[in-house]
Amino acid sequence: MSYTPTDYQPYDFANRRHIGPSPAEMTEMLGVVGAESLEALIAETVPEAIRQAAPLSIGAPLSERELLWHMRQVAGKNKVLTSLIGQGYHGTVTPPAIQRNILENPAWYTAYTPYQPEISQGRLEALLNFQTMISDLTGLEIANASLLDEATACAEAMTMAQRIAKSKAGAFFVDENCHPQNIAVVQTRARPLGIEVIVGAPEELVADKVFGALFQYPGTYGHLTDFTPLIEALHAARAVAVMSADPMALTLLKEPGAMGADIAVGSAQRFGVPVGYGGPHAAYMATRAAHARSMPGRLVGVSVDSLGNRAYRLALQTREQHIRREKATSNVCTAQALLAVMASMYAVFHGPEGLRAIAQRIHRKTVRLARGLEAAGFKVEPKQFFDTITVDVGLLQQGVLQSAVREGVNLRAVGETKVGITIDEATRPATIEAVWRAFGLVLKAEDIVSEYRLPEALVRESSYLDHPIFHMNRAETEMMRYMRRLADRDLALDRAMIPLGSCTMKLNAAAEMMPISWPEFSQLHPFVPADQAQGYGELIDNLSDILCQVTGYAAFSMQPNSGAQGEYAGLLTIDAWHRSRGEHHRKTCLIPVSAHGTNPASAHMAGWQVVPVKAAANGDIDLDDFREKAEKYSDTLAACMITYPSTHGVFEETVRQVCEITHAHGGQVYIDGANMNAMVGISRPGDLGGDVSHLNLHKTFAIPHGGGGPGMGPIGVKAHLEPFLPGHPHTGGIEGPVSAAPYGSASILAISWAYCLMMGGEGLTQATRVAILNANYIAARLAGAYEVLYRGKSGRVAHECIIDTRPFAESAGVTVDDIAKRLIDCGFHAPTMSFPVPGTLMIEPTESETKAELDRFCDAMLAIRAEIAEIEAGRADPQNNPLKHAPHTMEDLVRDWDRPYSREQGCFPPGAFRVDKYWPPVNRVDNVWGDRNLHCICPPVGDYAEAAE
Repeated sequence: MSYTPTDYQPYDFANRRHIGPSPAEMTEMLGVVGAESLEALIAETVPEAIRQAAPLSIGAPLSERELLWHMRQVAGKNKVLTSLIGQGYHGTVTPPAIQRNILENPAWYTAYTPYQPEISQGRLEALLNFQTMISDLTGLEIANASLLDEATACAEAMTMAQRIAKSKAGAFFVDENCHPQNIAVVQTRARPLGIEVIVGAPEELVADKVFGALFQYPGTYGHLTDFTPLIEALHAARAVAVMSADPMALTLLKEPGAMGADIAVGSAQRFGVPVGYGGPHAAYMATRAAHARSMPGRLVGVSVDSLGNRAYRLALQTREQHIRREKATSNVCTAQALLAVMASMYAVFHGPEGLRAIAQRIHRKTVRLARGLEAAGFKVEPKQFFDTITVDVGLLQQGVLQSAVREGVNLRAVGETKVGITIDEATRPATIEAVWRAFGLVLKAEDIVSEYRLPEALVRESSYLDHPIFHMNRAETEMMRYMRRLADRDLALDRAMIPLGSCTMKLNAAAEMMPISWPEFSQLHPFVPADQAQGYGELIDNLSDILCQVTGYAAFSMQPNSGAQGEYAGLLTIDAWHRSRGEHHRKTCLIPVSAHGTNPASAHMAGWQVVPVKAAANGDIDLDDFREKAEKYSDTLAACMITYPSTHGVFEETVRQVCEITHAHGGQVYIDGANMNAMVGISRPGDLGGDVSHLNLHKTFAIPHGGGGPGMGPIGVKAHLEPFLPGHPHTGGIEGPVSAAPYGSASILAISWAYCLMMGGEGLTQATRVAILNANYIAARLAGAYEVLYRGKSGRVAHECIIDTRPFAESAGVTVDDIAKRLIDCGFHAPTMSFPVPGTLMIEPTESETKAELDRFCDAMLAIRAEIAEIEAGRADPQNNPLKHAPHTMEDLVRDWDRPYSREQGCFPPGAFRVDKYWPPVNRVDNVWGDRNLHCICPPVGDYAEAAE
């Protein structure tokens, strides 16, 4: 008997991968929400006037097999040659144990920024290892937990130097031997701040004319210089010395701290992180302890928990932009945490002896190459070097470069008569022989005797990586277990929903992640000739086309490698347009008080004056106040910055009026794309009146957060702004770059492209609809127990909702922190705390969560409300209750129990799994103690057994 289907319905794998609730579950949820259908809910939530008319049309969704086949064809259009171009990007060898257990492990790449330290102890320890590694190698007391890339780290160091320098000079000196992209990004950052950048040879430095100076070590052409005398001259003039240093070279060479440098920056890319056509890579910054509070970015510190046990946390969090806003010293809101973890594990894996041996091999291979060229009569510079040489070939330059390509090697053109060559860890003897052949030489590497050509005065004398963690047994068994132990201490998206408002912690599908490990995407240098990167060209062009259709903009720049970097790039684009029209005076930016804190910080960095705009009682922009201020500053208005839907989780119906008012007074409209997950396929910022938007690809478009980075924040613009998008020394353009590489962290663009191709237009739109359904479902289930602060006219929320926990402080002495920590006992990461309204929780479930997970979260929140009611009724002690002692650890479970509630109530509240219970490794962390006792490197091993006194 044969089976003949009579009602065949194709199963939508694409939508079911990213969209959590099943069709049947959606029907149940719509019943709870009180909407007849999903379409009816959207009609009640999104004002008709702002909905787009035409559906997205980006092709039929691809299956996983189709997607991976297609990605293979595109990847095959990239030519993977051996690149010895250098210029801050190097070949490296990622230990397979780190690739598999960190880069490709969702326990690491789906984690959120460690703002809740109790459930982030694993990645915090890994980042503390990174800070210790950088501090040791640079010889400076304190390092941060990474920055975006080397060039932006140089720019951050410049503005930090201006803050800490006692010199009143207005200029900053940049060594002409810095990498070109470092110089260019520093110049971009300096212009709107009115800083004069002087580029010249180090010997031309006039110390009393500058507030600081930046030196490259080793120089971009290979020169090694002892900057001690120049640094002494800077200090005598009360100026600040910055060194951009290669950490691999620092295993052999005198460290910046020993030369007297105040700040050191650089990239940790060659510590096992693939080059990836430019990123993502972890940059670093280190400085002297006295300057810790002036350093941008995140800083992991050591503190104690409520039982006195050692615990890690992010230190000095009051520097965050949502608190200091336009007074913030930097707009940095993300880092490269995942890549910093990889780099730190590379150091743990190799230890100091292994790193030194790698550096020695790199140097000796470079010397062998140089000796072969010298023996043939070529002039090789400099005479002493680490891994980079420059060869004068006169009129033969292009011939040598082309011959090298035929040999499968990319070299660097230096001026019109020289060729630059940088050797790395991955360079094999056959590669050196191929380079010789490109110069017309037939030599065998084994026939050339190597030697050391490091300047004796610059040979490193101090030790580094002395902490026991860098001397652990490096058998893969032990390494694998160490990485697993750290991962098990954390609560990431692979364990539970992370319902953070405005942060869109959605699925990062495995099929979307796979291509970033392929050599065709991971092994390309960002400065290879365009014909070697045709696959990347197709990827970037097609993704740009999709994003243009999604947003209603004419063009995109993929260069910004974080959301805040996208904001900054967008404002510079607007500023350049104003200047092109002779309106240099437009420097005023209107920003609602509810905006993300990076908005005013970015505007300040763009050299603009920030004028806050009030919020109405319902959370919307106060239109009267906006109109009044637009009129008041009409002559100088540069732009307004708004977020849509609003930061309060509502589609404001006055958005078109805000745009019209701004345009009427000569300004441009910047629409922050942080909440784009509520708009894709339903509403387009370009249609609403926006001129520029950045998109957080690490949110809406499925790039994972990685424990606090990587991110990508490309900007879309209307046609009139397209000529003013960021340029780059490698690709051209009339404006300066904002990032080190032309396309930012290019390798992770493959993730967003794959997401769009597998979802298709209808799938992307359905994801938006379900994100709105899930948020309204939570709002409906929590109604009565918690007040939802802001709703639209029909009583609906957008993709997120804000619940008010402030009344409980008065009624029961329960704070928003208490609720957040109690959620950990239930197996959840807390929603966003105290933003945009202090004392509240902003909840965003995303479309990826199933009804079962939404219900588990709601059950937990309702049980917490019941515990608060017990305190309110006088049946529970206001200070000795599960909320005040949360989170509960396994140590709590086994220690003497003297609390008025049971162990079961404390450790297994509703929502918590009985079998798969997540146990936080520490109790509540004491933030104040950590800031008062700032310690940001790995503690001495003897301290581990001691409780803090």
